Amino acid sequence: MRTLRTTLCTLEPQVAAHAMEMFSVLSDAAIYEFENAPPPSAQWLAERYARLERRASEDGQQAWLNWVLRLPKGELAGYVQATVLPSDNALIAYELNSRFWRQGIGRCAVTAVMDELALNYRVSLFAAVLKSANCRSRALLISLGFEPASPEQVIEFEAEPDELVMVNSRKNQRSPE
Repeated sequence: MRTLRTTLCTLEPQVAAHAMEMFSVLSDAAIYEFENAPPPSAQWLAERYARLERRASEDGQQAWLNWVLRLPKGELAGYVQATVLPSDNALIAYELNSRFWRQGIGRCAVTAVMDELALNYRVSLFAAVLKSANCRSRALLISLGFEPASPEQVIEFEAEPDELVMVNSRKNQRSPE
């Protein structure tokens, strides 16, 4: 797993040492409008990040790839994560502190991760599972060429009834800049 550089941010492989700074980034209540909750403590986050540093599931069947997004002035803005499945499909997720919404950072970072996964992990199908009501995330995915998944893909990616699955097979991806 390597560091990825873009025009708007640098994606650093996530490690436990990022936990203190990321705790502040992830404590923004606005990012939990649709699901989840902020991490309970910086220590809890450090322990989670330490477990994720192995970059694979317990059985070794999935690659777990996590990057933090560092802005040019040095502060962290959020993360992008990918789970590469044995099928060579990948689940993509991302979260940015609300101060950094609508600045192109998320789009730039997700594109960099998709490029990395296509080039170095043979991924050709990307999927994102999101709450149906999350219009901001849906708009970001559409801007990246994602489309609604087929009924079979919704089952494959284990969406809940209130969730939407969007997919990108790379042939539909639009340039980020």
